[in-house]
Parts: sequence; structure tokens; C-alpha cells
Amino acid sequence: MPDKKVTPRIAILGWGSLIWDDNWPKFDQQRDDWLEDGPVLPLEFSRVSGKTRGGALTLVIDEANGRDAQVMYAMSKRRNPDDAIADLRDREGTILKRIGVYDLTDTARKGEPPVPATIPDWAKLKKIDVVVWTGLPSNFPEKNVVREGEPFSVDAAIAHLQGLKPEGKAAATTYVWRAPAFVKTPLRERLETEPWFKQDAP
Repeated sequence: MPDKKVTPRIAILGWGSLIWDDNWPKFDQQRDDWLEDGPVLPLEFSRVSGKTRGGALTLVIDEANGRDAQVMYAMSKRRNPDDAIADLRDREGTILKRIGVYDLTDTARKGEPPVPATIPDWAKLKKIDVVVWTGLPSNFPEKNVVREGEPFSVDAAIAHLQGLKPEGKAAATTYVWRAPAFVKTPLRERLETEPWFKQDAP
């Protein structure tokens, strides 16, 4: 009699709107509650969003500009890693190559986003077989609305946000103020002292 196939333990990492935006029941129904002891990753608000947020800056893993934060994770209810990957892809409105994957059950599986060095050890410690996360890169130099081509810095990011249309500014303030408390990036710390930004807080 063949051995019963063991269902892999699949974790989804979160640090931004995955955690606080509850308008995605289809995604949320396929995961358990968010837990606080995820891996440590370098985060910064260094990706310029598209149409849905009007150019607001969103959180991404950013090795060059990010500050380390212990992110959250939720266990997927899926039995197949491909389904968990598809859940996150659909929730994020992106493509498969933008979903990061670390898969101990299939070492041939390689996502395009690089695997942060902290994830394998964390997965081993937690006895997790598959880890998936949003692997969108920073695109600040290409999408900066004030000076295209300028690399990310706190000052450049402030100028970008001030140059947004009102709906973009509103989305930016909502996104930053609703970010989890563990997100303590240089840009967030600066924004929290800016009177023009604080007055727009939701």
C-alpha cells in the first residue's frame, strides 16, 4: 500500500495591506489568522503604485533602502502550493513571476524574486515546507512623478508624495498610517513628523 502523501505546510508572508485590508474575502477565506513571528525582512515604502492607489508609495522588500522588520505570516488552508501561489497572485493583481516562493517540497521550483537570506532558516525553525510572498520590486526611479530617474531617498519620496494628485495623496496617507506598527522605516518616521501628511491621516 503506498504511503499517504503528506500535505505541505504553506505560509504566506505579509507586511502591508494583506494584513489590514479586509475587502478580499476570497483570499482571506483560504488562510488562517495572521501571526506575528515571521522572518525579518528589509522593508521600505519604495514602490510607486499603479492606478489602484494613484501613485502612492507601497511597502516592498528593498535590500538597498529597507529597514529590517519582523513581518507577519498566515498559514494557507490550501493543500497544493500552486493554489496558494495563485491565491496571492490574484489578491495582489500581479503575475506569477512577481510572487516569491521558497519550496522545500520541490527544490526545482524557482520564483523570479530572489529568496531573502532569512527565509530558509525561519522556515526550517517553524517546520514550514513552502513560503510565498509578494515579490514586487522597487520601481521608484522609473515612476517618480517629480524627477524621473532619481533614485529612492527619503527626500525624493517626500517630493514624490507632495507631487501627487489629491486622490493619490489620500491613498498614500491611508496606506502609511494603516501599516502595521512593526513597520518602522526611515520614510514612515519622517512622514509622521510632516504636518502636511499628518493632517491628511485617515
